[in-house]
Amino acid sequence: MNKGRLIVFSAPSGCGKGTMLAQILKNGNYHCSVSATTRQPRENEKDGVNYYFISNEEFENKIKEDAFLEYAGYCNHYYGTLLSEVDDYLEKGTDVILEIEVQGAMKVMQKRPEAVSVFVMPPSIKELRRRLKKRGTETDEVIEKRISEATGEIAQAGKYDYIIVNNVLEDAVDDFCAVMRAERLKSEFSDDIINEVLENA
Repeated sequence: MNKGRLIVFSAPSGCGKGTMLAQILKNGNYHCSVSATTRQPRENEKDGVNYYFISNEEFENKIKEDAFLEYAGYCNHYYGTLLSEVDDYLEKGTDVILEIEVQGAMKVMQKRPEAVSVFVMPPSIKELRRRLKKRGTETDEVIEKRISEATGEIAQAGKYDYIIVNNVLEDAVDDFCAVMRAERLKSEFSDDIINEVLENA
């Protein structure tokens, strides 16, 4: 059986990656990796669904056990991707989507060069600003900070295998599906097909 593919999936805040992922997960056989964190759950967040919420001590023990594919400290808390959330599924032949920010994505791509990396970007910075303002949840100052962060992230997009512009949601999801169809047709992942054809000679 062929192993699953690891998909590194990044996008600046406001690009609609959550909505995009919901559509992708609904339409395909993917596992979306759940990260571990030491921060407290927010309202409506569930352990094992949004994050694995663990203590600092438990997180640091897992670091010592080499249990993370990648981890980082951010705003006095740890965040990390557990190997068990990735490798167990890949071994079963399930494709794993790792939704991750650019800094973490670079670490994963270095450790797992075979990973498929996808960067989702807005049609323009102007449109990104409009979407962030439309949310109505943040001040202009916070929005401009997010725009600044997004600009820096977009500058790194060329390091990814594929770039998808999320202008129309359905088109962006179709583009993602096309990427995965192309990846599954690569010869190095087609042992099952080759063997089947030869066996039925």
